[in-house]
Amino acid sequence: MSGLTVRSRAEGARLLTLLGLAALPLVVLGVFFVLPVSGMLARGLWPDGSLDLAGVVEVFGRPRVHRVLWFTLWSAGLGTLLSVLLGLPVAHLLYRRRFPGRGALRAALLVPFVLPTVVVGVAFRRLLATGGPLGGLGLDGSAAAIVAALVFFNVAVVVRAVGSTWESLDPRPAEAAAALGASPRQVLWTVTLPALRPAVVSAASVVFLFCATAFGVVLTLGGLRYSTVETEIYLLTTNLLDLQAAAALALLQLVVVVALLLVTQRLRRTADPAREHRVGHAPQLGRRDLPAVLVSLVPLALVVVPLAGLVVGSVRVEGEWSLAAYRALTRPTAVLPATVQDALVTSLRTAVDATWMSLLLGLLVAAVVTRRSRSRAERRTRALLDGLFMLPLGVSAVMVGFGFLITLDRPPLDLRDSPLLVPIAQALVALPLVVRTLAPALGGIDDRQRQAAASLGAPPWRVALTVDLPVVWRPLLAAAGFAFAVSLGEFGATSFLVREDHPTLPVVIYRLLGRPGDLNAEMALAASVVLAATTAVVMLAVERLRVRSLGAW
Repeated sequence: MSGLTVRSRAEGARLLTLLGLAALPLVVLGVFFVLPVSGMLARGLWPDGSLDLAGVVEVFGRPRVHRVLWFTLWSAGLGTLLSVLLGLPVAHLLYRRRFPGRGALRAALLVPFVLPTVVVGVAFRRLLATGGPLGGLGLDGSAAAIVAALVFFNVAVVVRAVGSTWESLDPRPAEAAAALGASPRQVLWTVTLPALRPAVVSAASVVFLFCATAFGVVLTLGGLRYSTVETEIYLLTTNLLDLQAAAALALLQLVVVVALLLVTQRLRRTADPAREHRVGHAPQLGRRDLPAVLVSLVPLALVVVPLAGLVVGSVRVEGEWSLAAYRALTRPTAVLPATVQDALVTSLRTAVDATWMSLLLGLLVAAVVTRRSRSRAERRTRALLDGLFMLPLGVSAVMVGFGFLITLDRPPLDLRDSPLLVPIAQALVALPLVVRTLAPALGGIDDRQRQAAASLGAPPWRVALTVDLPVVWRPLLAAAGFAFAVSLGEFGATSFLVREDHPTLPVVIYRLLGRPGDLNAEMALAASVVLAATTAVVMLAVERLRVRSLGAW
């Protein structure tokens, strides 16, 4: 038997093993993501059984669609620019300098990223509404409020992604430039920023993706006056039943998402912090860092002020300090068939189910995409799978949720009444975040250690326990906390799928906001504080694990 034949068979066996590991995630993705999304697109693009391209062209010719596309583009672009400009100085302080409380600040800045979008919308409305602390600015319901909320969410992405790369940069090129007479500003522009460029562009691409697909915060703050592609899809499907227009916008969104994911995937190979130089202790914060400290106060204030206003508003009833809103959470009302306390229990139970599902799938996907490739076909297959499992990150959660309703409604997939439907949808939302947390840890394991253990007679499960588990257990716990927090606040797909008598807490908050009456508004604030506090506790525990890949793209 020739050597070429043996090598071909070995490559074929490795590809089969690769696809075998990916089989379960691929089936889940196919049934609960590809099928609903394609079903939604088919309903809109093939309304009478034939492709209606003229209808799609008509949709993109509508003046309102033009306004929606333009607002989505410029608000996401401005939100991205501000997130990068404000995030870079913070990343420098938190990852290149030492000072007391640095770990707590890292955790605090990560909390907004996983806060429920409805909570953030409530916080900004409370801050900017007439009679609120900043009501005199006249920004309630404005585009500026939406952009500020987008920056509130996404500055943490820039800080984590760029900071983890900045922390691991080899300091010797900068030291050499300084020794040759370069000023600190010249070192920054000629050495540091070029080295950080892949991480900055990758983070900016992801932030633009998150800004363009923001749902709950735009729906809460923008109302009917301002609408992005994501909220427009929601309005077209739920209020107008115009599935053709919704499908056309969803298809455009899908194309943009794929393009951005390709950009981030290419840049991530260049800026993988797991493969960079490991630096020693960061220097102590000094006087020369004063400009960075002053700039960092802006994003810190942007995080603290809305949340502080939310807490204060929840205990101020008719101008007096009171816990009446919190006491009302334990009683059923005419608005809600269940108490807010029951909704929190439902949210926690659903988030637990979504967490174990996303961990199981994410661990398999991370193992598939990080193993060493020995042929071009294997490398391309891994890259394709990596990109495929990132798609839920940017595809409309509204589209997925509505797709569940119209595709999983008849045997053998009649799951409309299944209690697992909402956890599955939330698990798909959390899956890309789990993979991105686990992949750097698994990718950093030297494959020769696995081979050595196998050569000594260890079976595959023993190799996993002795080689992989000691490295991956911290990232695994961090990914669990991250997935739990994200699932706890998921609103887009859940708003379609949740049962009327068992709502989750974000859905309850949105319903309370839509009802007249001071008590309903105060209960919405109190429920938002409860949800935000729960999320914050989870993320503080996750930050204690000190997993560098958490939140890094």
